[in-house]
Amino acid sequence: MDQIATTILSSGRSAVELALFILLPIMIVMLSIMRWLEARGLLHRIVRVVSPLLRPFGLTGLGVFALIQVSMVSFAAPIATLAIMARNGSSPRHIASTLAMVLALAQANVVFPMAAAGLDIPTTLLLAIPAGLIAAAATYYGFGRTLSAEESAPPSAELLPQADPDHGKLLQVIRRAGSDAWDIAMGALPLLVVALVAVNLIRLTGAIGALESLLSPLLSAAGFPQQTLLLVITKYIAGGTAMMGIAMEQIQLGLLSAQDINLLAGLLLCPLDVAGVAILIAAGKPVAAVARPAVYGALIGIALRTAGHYWLFA
Repeated sequence: MDQIATTILSSGRSAVELALFILLPIMIVMLSIMRWLEARGLLHRIVRVVSPLLRPFGLTGLGVFALIQVSMVSFAAPIATLAIMARNGSSPRHIASTLAMVLALAQANVVFPMAAAGLDIPTTLLLAIPAGLIAAAATYYGFGRTLSAEESAPPSAELLPQADPDHGKLLQVIRRAGSDAWDIAMGALPLLVVALVAVNLIRLTGAIGALESLLSPLLSAAGFPQQTLLLVITKYIAGGTAMMGIAMEQIQLGLLSAQDINLLAGLLLCPLDVAGVAILIAAGKPVAAVARPAVYGALIGIALRTAGHYWLFA
């Protein structure tokens, strides 16, 4: 019981640190930028220019912001874009395709730190972006084809075109962004705690170690390191940040190499996991409502990325 209690407390502490010291600051900054651009009407102009290029993939103009945010900032940064889409009448089908793209892309908050372990960042990003677009298209034309494609507002008004006089003032923008960011972080915290407790309790039972020993011959035959199972379970339950911590520890112990990291990058470096989905769907009920088809589409993109990394680094 003491070990279980200690595991719950340590997992809760990690979840709170992730929500308050990683998610919340990123969200305040990104939401402040997005709200300011919205108030100035800049997002509205960009959407009109970019929308025709992204429409074939089932994406609106805001999709380019989500792509840049997850690839260059953090897995959590696209919440700002998803929140705006949910609030301003984007169709469920377009929200689903955007979410699928985000879930299939390479998350910057893990990609860039992993460069210290030998990760090939340009290759990772070049493989991730087309895979993310394919995931969006697979969701729009396949898994989410039964969702409504009707906008609550005309496409040209996807963003609020005008704001009240005080809306564009920097201090008001930051205060509003801070309030929204706090709501998002607190909404994601319970699922983060549960995810971290689950993976740590599984490790405590020794089940992961037993499975690694059992599957070691198969992993070796396929060219994957024995630690693959631990990394996959940690990543898809507790998230990319937790996986990165374990991967760095394994590298320091000499159990993983730079080649192993690049081989597994397509499978492990993406926002699709229990924690990541929990955080992203906190952007609003319209986003949570289309999570299932978005996850299916994202799996297509991740499979393509995994195959690409395997072909290049196996």
